[in-house]
Amino acid sequence: MGFVCAIVEALLVVVVIILFGLISAIIFEAYRRRDNHAHIEAPAIFEDPSSLKQVPCPSVTDPAEKYISLIIPAFNEEHRLPGALDETLNYLQQRAAKDKSFTYEVLIIDDGSSDGTKRVAFDFVRKYTVDNVRIILLGRNHGKGEAIRKGMLHSRGELLLMLDADGATKVTDLEKLESQIHAVGRKEYNHGDSVTVDSTFRISDIPIAAFGSRAHLEEKALATVQYCDCPRCFICIFLFLCFSFTFHCLVEILHLISEEVVPQFFDEGFPSCCYLDCWSWNS
Repeated sequence: MGFVCAIVEALLVVVVIILFGLISAIIFEAYRRRDNHAHIEAPAIFEDPSSLKQVPCPSVTDPAEKYISLIIPAFNEEHRLPGALDETLNYLQQRAAKDKSFTYEVLIIDDGSSDGTKRVAFDFVRKYTVDNVRIILLGRNHGKGEAIRKGMLHSRGELLLMLDADGATKVTDLEKLESQIHAVGRKEYNHGDSVTVDSTFRISDIPIAAFGSRAHLEEKALATVQYCDCPRCFICIFLFLCFSFTFHCLVEILHLISEEVVPQFFDEGFPSCCYLDCWSWNS
């Protein structure tokens, strides 16, 4: 038992050190970037595969041309991107066939990939036309957050949605999310009344930011954990709980930072709702 306690104490020290390092890095980077917008001003390039010419990207401040824009940041996703795009575009095409007013675009943000991500993405552009699928080339790697932001700033939709390139999010849950966004939008538009239907209401009239969560994965994992008296199981459970605690601490820190960062999206003149997806919407 003394051996197990020693291991637990050592692991606890390691977790505390890692947590302290992560918090310090986040705080340092936040202060470093607060007054430095050079990373934001890096030009994004949209490439037309029919002419192979680099043309300026559209701006989110322009009038919306599509109902929804799906932003997919991709960095070295040559193997996982095709599956995610197939599932997403099949869903979008089926929905567009049922509802003629439903229009969409898929923006693939190539964040400086060194593999065949660009080639794979262009195959989908040729298959589904450049009006529905577009690629924005960032040139070098800026990080996922910057790739998402670039996609948001150069979208044409009323609703802006981020999807991961690995297909982790169920795109079929999109309608659940939309119903929630529209309910909140109508409530704000009608000053607290979410039931009244106004024919003049457009979702782009109300700035809304909705955020998903992966918290339900933790609950599911805890529900399936098999407890026993084995020291190895005890260590595994302890490590899982330490990771969970660390994750929740980081979420709280990012929540505090987001109170200053999120409004900057709307300072850019966003005409539409903005949803940064971490997992599928849970009704």
